[in-house]
Amino acid sequence: TRSLSITSVDQSMFEKAQGEKVTLPCTFVLSEEDEGPLDIEWVLIPADNQKKEQIIIMYAVDRIYNHYYAAMTGRMQFTNPDPRSGDGSLDILNLKSADTGTYQCKVKKAPGVQSQKIQLTVLVKPARTKCSIEGSQEIGKDVILKCASQEGSPLLSYDWRRVSGTQELPATSMLNKNTGELLLKNASRDYSGTYNCVASNRVGTDECSIELNVTPPLNTAGIIAGAIIGTLLGLSVLSFLVFCCCKKHREKKYEKEVHHDIREDVPPPKSRTSTARSYIGSNRSSLGSMSPSNMEGYTKTPYSQVPSEDFERTPGQNPTFAPSKVAAPNLSRMGAVPVMIPAQSKDGSIV
Repeated sequence: TRSLSITSVDQSMFEKAQGEKVTLPCTFVLSEEDEGPLDIEWVLIPADNQKKEQIIIMYAVDRIYNHYYAAMTGRMQFTNPDPRSGDGSLDILNLKSADTGTYQCKVKKAPGVQSQKIQLTVLVKPARTKCSIEGSQEIGKDVILKCASQEGSPLLSYDWRRVSGTQELPATSMLNKNTGELLLKNASRDYSGTYNCVASNRVGTDECSIELNVTPPLNTAGIIAGAIIGTLLGLSVLSFLVFCCCKKHREKKYEKEVHHDIREDVPPPKSRTSTARSYIGSNRSSLGSMSPSNMEGYTKTPYSQVPSEDFERTPGQNPTFAPSKVAAPNLSRMGAVPVMIPAQSKDGSIV
C-alpha cells in the first residue's frame, strides 16, 4: 500500500554565510490513500531538549500562517506559494548567525505522516582584518607580522604572502596559520617590501596589507649626546631669560622707589628770626665759657651788629633802651660757670 513520502533526502546539512539566502528542501509525494486535509509545518528544534519546539511557518486548510516566530518575520516564506503541488520547501532570507539550528519539516495528510530534519549553520565571513608589526624593524632583529580579523566564524585560517620583490617569503620566516603571526628571524634589508595577509573560513575571505622597511640600527650614542646637549642649551637659555627678567624687575623697582622718595639733601630756608637767635645763642655760649679773667682780650661786638627780628626796622621804629646793668647770679654755688650778660650803654657799646 502506498502512503505519503518525502523525496528530498539528499542533503541534510547546509552552511551559509551571514546575509545570504538559503532554501531548506521539503518535497513530498501523496498517495491515493491519503484523503485527509494537507498540513505542512516547519519547526525549529532547540539545542536544549528541555525547551519546546518553535513553529516557524505552517500551511493548513489551504492557508499559510507565518506569524509564529517573530525573529524571522519578513525573512521567511514557502518556496512555492501553493504547497499542495508537493513542494513544501522553506526560503530564509538575509541569514543571521542566530538562525543556526536544526529545522524539521512535517507533512501530514491522514493517514500519512512524514518528517525530515535539516541542520543549518550560518557562518560569518572574516571582516575588519588588520595587519600590524611587532618588534624593531632593524637589521639583525626578529620581526613579527600579525594578522587578525575582528569578525568571522571559526575556524579562521590566516595566510601571508609577499606582493613585492621576489614575491616569496624569506627563508627564515615561520607562519602560524591559526594565530596569523609570521615570524621573520634575523631580518635583513632584503626582507623589506609589502606583505599581504588573507583571512578565510568556509564561507568567505578578507585581507589586509602592510609595508615592512628594515633599516640599519640607530646611533644610540649620538642620540643620547644630542639629547644631553639640547637639554643643556635649553637650560642655559632658560637661565638667561630668568636672569634678564629678574634684572628688569629690580630696575623697575629701584626707579619706582627713587621716584617716590623725598629728597632730604636740600635744607629748608632759614628764617631771619632763627638766624638771629642762633647768632645770639652762639655768642652767649662763647661768653659763658669765658671766665672774668680773660674777658679783657675779648673783642666786643657792637650790639647794633647782632641780627635780630628788629634789625631791619626803620630807625624811627627802633625802641630806645635805658642803660641797665644786670648782675650775674652767684653760680659757683650751683656748680656752674658764671656767665656775663652784656648790657647796652647809651653809646651802643656792650658793658
